[in-house]
Amino acid sequence: MSSILLSTARLDLHTLTPEDAPVLQDFLVRNRAHLAPWEPVRDESFFSLEQCQQRLTSNWLSMESGQAVFLAIFKKNDSTMIGACNFNNIVRGIFQACHLGYAMAAQYEGQGYMTEALRAAIQHMFTQQGLHRIMANHMPENKRSAAVLQRLGFEREGLAKSYLKINGVWRDHVLNSLVNNQNT
Repeated sequence: MSSILLSTARLDLHTLTPEDAPVLQDFLVRNRAHLAPWEPVRDESFFSLEQCQQRLTSNWLSMESGQAVFLAIFKKNDSTMIGACNFNNIVRGIFQACHLGYAMAAQYEGQGYMTEALRAAIQHMFTQQGLHRIMANHMPENKRSAAVLQRLGFEREGLAKSYLKINGVWRDHVLNSLVNNQNT
């Protein structure tokens, strides 16, 4: 798989290579406390340059095998990563679906960047990757995430009890999906 580059009015989204590990590390360290309530417990090694390189190598291999797409989000003409979105667990065949995950730096929340980025990324997944369904889940109290998904047209499909272990605790998640009605 070759590198992906998507552009919107205010943003550029692209894949990171292992050589971009310092960019990823900077994003993770800057947003460690901000993202902690929404993520698994992370030990110190998670934030190391070596682990970032290993993660980006693993991401690249997953992309090459068609199992995932990982995109970093940047403001136009800026080299500081402000967010990320990923499409994991891509299943082909009769399912043609995946799971969406995303994160935004604290200082850029509430400015429409994530909605703008995801709109472009989802369009890519539907048109270029040929997917039919994208699933995205959030904890019930994560109102910002719920609002982003709603703006993008995701529909609530249910509630999964004790769905993911987030910040050390098994947490319920609202299940949402967006169906590509253009490729029926």
